[in-house]
Order: sequence, then structure tokens, then C-alpha cells
Amino acid sequence: MAPDDNNSEHRAFVSLGMFIIDEFSFADEDGKPTGKTVAPQIGGGGTYASIGARIWLPPSQVGMIIDRGHDFPTHIQDALNAYGPDMWHFRDHPNRGTTRALNAYRGEHRGFEYLTPKLRITPRDLMDTKLSHPRVLHFICSPTRAAAIMSEVKQVDDWHPTTVYEPIPDRCVPEELPALQTVLPDISVLSPNAEEALSLLSMPTNPTKQSIEAACSAFLDMGVGPTGGGAVVIRSGAMGACIGLRGSPCTWVEAFWNGEDNADKVVDVTGAGNSFLGGLGAGLVLNKGDVREATAYATVSASFTIEQEGLPHLSQVLDENGQALEVWNGESPHRRLQVLHDRLVAKGTK
Repeated sequence: MAPDDNNSEHRAFVSLGMFIIDEFSFADEDGKPTGKTVAPQIGGGGTYASIGARIWLPPSQVGMIIDRGHDFPTHIQDALNAYGPDMWHFRDHPNRGTTRALNAYRGEHRGFEYLTPKLRITPRDLMDTKLSHPRVLHFICSPTRAAAIMSEVKQVDDWHPTTVYEPIPDRCVPEELPALQTVLPDISVLSPNAEEALSLLSMPTNPTKQSIEAACSAFLDMGVGPTGGGAVVIRSGAMGACIGLRGSPCTWVEAFWNGEDNADKVVDVTGAGNSFLGGLGAGLVLNKGDVREATAYATVSASFTIEQEGLPHLSQVLDENGQALEVWNGESPHRRLQVLHDRLVAKGTK
């Protein structure tokens, strides 16, 4: 489970997820435009995952490929550079636009559709770039594509990454379970959200802690990881995250913003799951593969993502010794991590 320390000269975390420019439309329940407007903003599961890892790691240790079309906005380029230009490997496409998607809200329901053809990223694309041979590899896709990704990984000499697999939501259906079972032995960490996990297993999709733990155990029994030594982390919103490891009872790490007198902190959950898994990947590297501790890091990453629309804000302050300290949304992630640890200790769950 621990990321390969022999690869320490390579990036700690790389996502194969995509960068997308998100556009928005808003209508009421009857489809009538509300008049609300939101400027296009940075999106994509890979982007949110990379920022989730960046909260804990320097730009030189995180990365993803961004396909940059001829219409790439200057303000978005500047926003990405603010997180550290070394994070990003740009592929320029002068003859096509940047991948865009429409988030169409009708009342509380959100529809999603691509406005331009999407460009998939594979492990082969990482080779011969600064992102090659990362210690943790994150991907979001169908089980069939996950198998193709792992086939490519196995073809690369001297690369044995810890793999963090996030099933794509619309493929979390019972018909995909056989394909998922086929790829699970190659996956280090499987992480659907609660509704996705239950749907895959044909269980009632009204999650409870009991049903989530049952799902966690079911996936473990299917053989996650080589010789069954992988982990399952089911992301469960305000309930927290359920962690399953072979031979141990399921355990939980509670959400940082869990609805107890802090509901106002939850502004927009878009990208929270992706950011969670970026934090998980960083936590695995920083804690020698300790999945439970890594899940605490993941929980803190998600907490910053849900506090506003779009990505969390990075800035610097001076500590008591006059040294520059990175803060996210004005707060130290390490302080939040300590708060979370203290809560878990107080409740006897750590």
C-alpha cells in the first residue's frame, strides 16, 4: 500500500483526470431562466484532485496534463499559475478549443454535458514528461477503462504506483460490477461515494452507516489490491468516510464540516470527492501508506473545497518566526488536521 520510495525522484501524485472549463446556466423548476449568471470557471475532476493534493505537497510533487486550446482564457491561466506553474504540463492544441462543459441547473437538479469533445489522458501520455512514473496515480473512469489504464501501467518498466481509482458516477450501475471485479486486484484504493457503492452492489441507495459498511466489506471480499491487500474508502458526505482494510473492522473518519453548527460552511460540494482523493494520495505519501491517516488528510482537503464555488484560495502569511506559510481560504491545513485528530480522539475513534 505504501507508495514506492524508490520513485522518490518522481512526482508524489499525478491525476489522469481532465481539466475542463465549466460554464453554467440556471433555470427554475419549470425551465424558466432565473437571470443568475456565473462566469466560466476552472473545473474537471483531475484539477480538483490535483489541488486536493497540492494543499499538502509543493507544486514540484503534484501534477496533471492540461490540454490547452486556442481559446484558453488568460484569467484561468493566471489562476492556475497561482497554485504553482510547475504543477501543470500543458499540451497546446491550436486547432481546437479547450474542453468545456455546461452545468445546467433546473431548480436543485444539475445536468452536465460536454460542449466540446473530451481528450482522454492515459499513462502513456505521462512518459517523457516531468510527470512520468508518479508514486501515486489517480484516475476517474469506467471499470473497463480502468483495466486499460492498468494494462498500460504494467507495460512501463520499474513503475509500481499506488493506484487510487474513482469510478465515474454514470458507470456505477450493477451491470458494471463484473468489469469492476476484474480490475480490482490491480487497484490499491477503490473509492466510490456511498450512493455509487450501493448502486454497484444493487443495494438500496439510501445510505446508512450499516449499509455503507456492508458495501465496504463486499468490495474487500472481491479482492481489492494484489493478494487482497488493498483498501476501500467510501466517501459518505456529512457522515464522513468509511475505511475498509482486509482483516479489520470498517472504521470511520468524520467529515470536517459535518453539519454540527457549521452548515453555513458548505457552499458548493462540486469537486469535493475529487479533492478528497487528491488529499488521500498526498496523505499516503506523507504517512508511508497509512490509509486511515491519509483519509484524515483527504477530509481536510475536501473541507477547503466545499467552502466556496470553485477552487479554494491559496495565499501566504508570515508565521511567528517570519517564515512564509501557505494558507488555504486563510487557514492552515495542518491546523485543521490537528482539530480533526482531536475530535477523533475525543470520540474514541482514533
